[in-house]
Amino acid sequence: MKKNFLASLALCFVLSTGAVHAQSSTYTVVSGDTMWKIAVKNQVGISELISANPQIANPAMIIPGQKISIPNIDVKTTENQVIKLVNQARVNAGLQPFTSNWELSRVARYKSQDMANKGYFDHTSPTYGSPFTMMQNFGIKFTAAGENIAMGQRTAQEVMNSWMNSPGHRANILNPSFNQIGVGLAKNSNGTCYWTQQFIKSY
Repeated sequence: MKKNFLASLALCFVLSTGAVHAQSSTYTVVSGDTMWKIAVKNQVGISELISANPQIANPAMIIPGQKISIPNIDVKTTENQVIKLVNQARVNAGLQPFTSNWELSRVARYKSQDMANKGYFDHTSPTYGSPFTMMQNFGIKFTAAGENIAMGQRTAQEVMNSWMNSPGHRANILNPSFNQIGVGLAKNSNGTCYWTQQFIKSY
């Protein structure tokens, strides 16, 4: 039986920073590669990888020596800072640190981007449904799950302070049942930050 925990927190700041952009690097296909293997190796979604390479007519047929553009997600550094702060808090509380799950971070990033694009702040997405439905539809397997969201905090430390000062958010962060975490950050056109933490207990 799944135990679901949700918590949300909004601080309404309007920021002047620009939108997040993805840069790219180049990968050379070697024998045995598939687009799926390249996506997993570089911790990006297969759909993002295919979209970044419109020159490949058939993604199921790539050949050694071919150049593949790998999108680099600029917000990953900040997302990883949040994960580091979460794990520090867990260790300080005598708990095991979370395992970072890049696929779960991808789901969390999609959720944050959806909130930023559509101007809502809620656990239930008009695009993806509940967090638990969303995770399942993205292929995430879990026996328990939770989600924290926040809006407006400008840095990893700010959002972590806000979550830790809120009983519901803190309970998710320090929940001993969860063992994996994903964090997603997105900004709207005004630069306002939307944050999502997703937690699971994996099989």
